Amino acid sequence: MRLWLGFLLIIAAGVALAWFGAQSVRDRTVQVQTITPGNGPLVTAQDGVLIDYEGRLEDGKVFDSSAGKGPIPVLVGQTIPGFADALSRMQEGGHYKVHIPAKLGYGAQSPTGIPPNADLNFDVKVVKIVPNAAAMMQGGPPQ
Repeated sequence: MRLWLGFLLIIAAGVALAWFGAQSVRDRTVQVQTITPGNGPLVTAQDGVLIDYEGRLEDGKVFDSSAGKGPIPVLVGQTIPGFADALSRMQEGGHYKVHIPAKLGYGAQSPTGIPPNADLNFDVKVVKIVPNAAAMMQGGPPQ
């Protein structure tokens, strides 16, 4: 009986360590949940995208949205690091839920309406990918 109790304690300790270890990783990485998969290639750092989105704080307050404006053009390389990372996991036509930890968001230097060091949550629909949009904006040829 003691042997089995010892095994259970070891297993419980392992599960607890894994849970707390995973939590620290979740606090430092962008999480992307696919609601509806898209089609075609993944978005790259050189691409532009047309997206419908809503950005919320942890308390549910909306801080930005494309509602009523139509799809918004975004150059991937000109977004906060966490949003660029999230976009790189998306495809045209897809719908995604994104969680960006503060370190990969605005950090302490947040814009008006977003508290310093706030985690951000987005609901994103990729309407269109424009390949190599960054090069086109700089007047260079598509690659």
